[in-house]
Amino acid sequence: MATRWGICSAGKISHDFSVALRTLSPEDHEIVAVAARDLQHAEEFAKKHNIPRAYGSYDELANAPDIDVVYVGTIHPYHLTAGKLFMKSKKNVLIEKPLAMNSREVEELITAARDNSVFLMEAIWTRFFPVSLEVRRLLGQGEVGEVQMVRADLGAPLTHIPRFSEKNLGGGALLDLGIYSLQFILMVFNGERPESIHTTGHCIDTGVDGTAVLVLKFSGNRLAISTCSITMMLSCEAVITGTKGTIKVPNNMWCPTSLELNGKEMQFSLPEPGMPLNLKNSTGLRYEAEEVRHCLLKGLKESPGMPWAHSSLAAELIDEARRQLGVTYEQDNIQ
Repeated sequence: MATRWGICSAGKISHDFSVALRTLSPEDHEIVAVAARDLQHAEEFAKKHNIPRAYGSYDELANAPDIDVVYVGTIHPYHLTAGKLFMKSKKNVLIEKPLAMNSREVEELITAARDNSVFLMEAIWTRFFPVSLEVRRLLGQGEVGEVQMVRADLGAPLTHIPRFSEKNLGGGALLDLGIYSLQFILMVFNGERPESIHTTGHCIDTGVDGTAVLVLKFSGNRLAISTCSITMMLSCEAVITGTKGTIKVPNNMWCPTSLELNGKEMQFSLPEPGMPLNLKNSTGLRYEAEEVRHCLLKGLKESPGMPWAHSSLAAELIDEARRQLGVTYEQDNIQ
């Protein structure tokens, strides 16, 4: 039986996610409904993607009886309320990154998943690309020896886009881009908590972080550097340095299609989309959807590849990085 999806929000990332789902077998994945805050917008999205039902409110989607899991593609500040709404209605949820605005909200979502006995996963799609699976395999087999240093960069000039630059929309480099580089590092170190974190960078005139550089020290003098920016183009690559060699994920570490092991390149192709996409390599969203289906079939409440502990730790580290940079959101002041 197909996993029946509901789509929450009819924006650009929801479009790409829907296109990615269509690259999978309809016997495994089916989109049955979409909801937006504006019914006309939802109806237009439904027509474009051949989705049977459109709703003009998230409550209607939450109350729909024939949905197994909801993909939440809203902007960051709405992740908490939308996620709790659907989980209260016993819906499993896949929530776009970052899971929430801060660590307190992340814990609220995890508690809601436990209380309602539903599946919850942060949509860090990078974790499930074939490249990332290969990286984990190579590390597990000790191909580069003991990891000594990890560097992950992601940045582009994006301040002209409101959701990246405006504080009330959850803007800032850390929440939007830094989450990828940080989660790559946590993947390599198996979710280990660093001994220390030192952050430097700068804020733009809207009060959000424009560029942030995080230096993380792990046990045994192992180091990691996470760099993110919405003001400049960075290399957008990740490099893992071990005692026996190096793994490099070039160009697109957030949606990777190649890696280099000690200079030897490996390529991994993606399926072609059925219609134009908004973001590069977005058919790769299919891999996180497949992970959700596999977890639901096994009766799991969290993904082994993207566990709640990794989401919690990343949120805590970003909170601390923001504290060191002096970046706060209204959500931080809610007790």
